[in-house]
Amino acid sequence: MRLFRHHTYLPDDARGAVVAIGNFDGIHRGHQAIIGEAGRIARATGRRLAVLTFEPHPRQVFQPGAPPYRLTPLRIKARYIEELGVDDLFVLHFDEALAAVGAEGFVMDILVGDLAAHSVVVGYNFTFGHRRQGNVELLQALAEREGFGLTSVSPVESAEGITFSSTVIRDLLQRGEPARAAALLGRFWEIEGRVEGGEKRGRTIGFPTANVPLGDYIVPAHGVYAVRAGVDQGAETVWHNGAANLGRRPTVDGRSVTLEVHLFDFDRDIYGEHLRVALVERLRAEKKFDGLDALKAQIARDCDAARAVLARLAADPAAGVGGERVES
Repeated sequence: MRLFRHHTYLPDDARGAVVAIGNFDGIHRGHQAIIGEAGRIARATGRRLAVLTFEPHPRQVFQPGAPPYRLTPLRIKARYIEELGVDDLFVLHFDEALAAVGAEGFVMDILVGDLAAHSVVVGYNFTFGHRRQGNVELLQALAEREGFGLTSVSPVESAEGITFSSTVIRDLLQRGEPARAAALLGRFWEIEGRVEGGEKRGRTIGFPTANVPLGDYIVPAHGVYAVRAGVDQGAETVWHNGAANLGRRPTVDGRSVTLEVHLFDFDRDIYGEHLRVALVERLRAEKKFDGLDALKAQIARDCDAARAVLARLAADPAAGVGGERVES
C-alpha cells in the first residue's frame, strides 16, 4: 500500500481510484463495511482502491486540551487499512485551514480536482466541509453534476443490535468491557508502543513487567486485564499470554497512568522494542493493598485468573467474543 501525505501533484496512477472517505478511528466493522464496498466497486470497474482519511483527529484540533481520544493512531490505522487490501492511503493534514474549506470546495478541489475520483464511498452519516455543512445529500448532488459515482453505506449492526460506532467502542472500553468492544471491532483492541524502562519494582516481587506508554490512546477503565501481547521478531509478531495492570498503581503511590504487562513464561529483555497489547478481559478494578506482600499475593491470583480466561480463548478461538469471530 502506498501512503500519500498530500493530495496535490499525484502520480497519474494514483488518480481515478474508488475512494472510501472517513476518519476511520478504530477500523471497526462498520468502517470495514465501507472500505469493503469500495473494494467491490474497484474490482468491478478495474480501478485502484483508495482510502482518504484525516490526521490528526479533528478533536485534537478543536479541543487541544481534551483527554486522549484515539482508538488507533495513524501508524496502527494504516496497518489495519492495508490489511483490507487498500492500494493507496491518502492522509490529509487536518488543521484550521482544512476545517475552513467549504463543502463544495472540498469536493471540487480535492475529490474532483486532485484525486479525480472515479467513485466515492462513505458512511450513511458522513459530513464534511466547514462546520460540517456537507452531507450525503449534497455529495450526491455534486456527484451527479460532476460525473463521479457515490455510494452511501447503511448502518451495520452487531448481533446484539448495536450499530458499529467508534463512540460506542470508546464507551465500552472506558466502562471496562473490552470483550464487547472487541465484538464491534472484529478483533481485540490493542495498545501499541515501545517498551520503556520503569522502576523494576515488579521484578523484585517475582512479576517483571514491560511498561508501555499510552500516548494518544484513549484510557480504558483502570484495572487488571487478561491480555495477549505481541512481540516483534523480525518481520513477524509472536503472541504471548499475560496479565496487565492499567492505572496509577496506588499501592506504590504511583501518579501517572501506566500500562504494565507481565508476560507468562517469558524472560527475554524487550526494552526499546515495540509491543502490541490486546485487552481480552478485565479481571478486576484497580485497588490499593496493604503492602507489597498483599500485592504480590493478589498478582498471583490475577495471573491464575488470566491464564484461565486465555485458556478458554485458546480452546475455541473461532468463537471469539459474544458468539462473533474475534481475531488478535
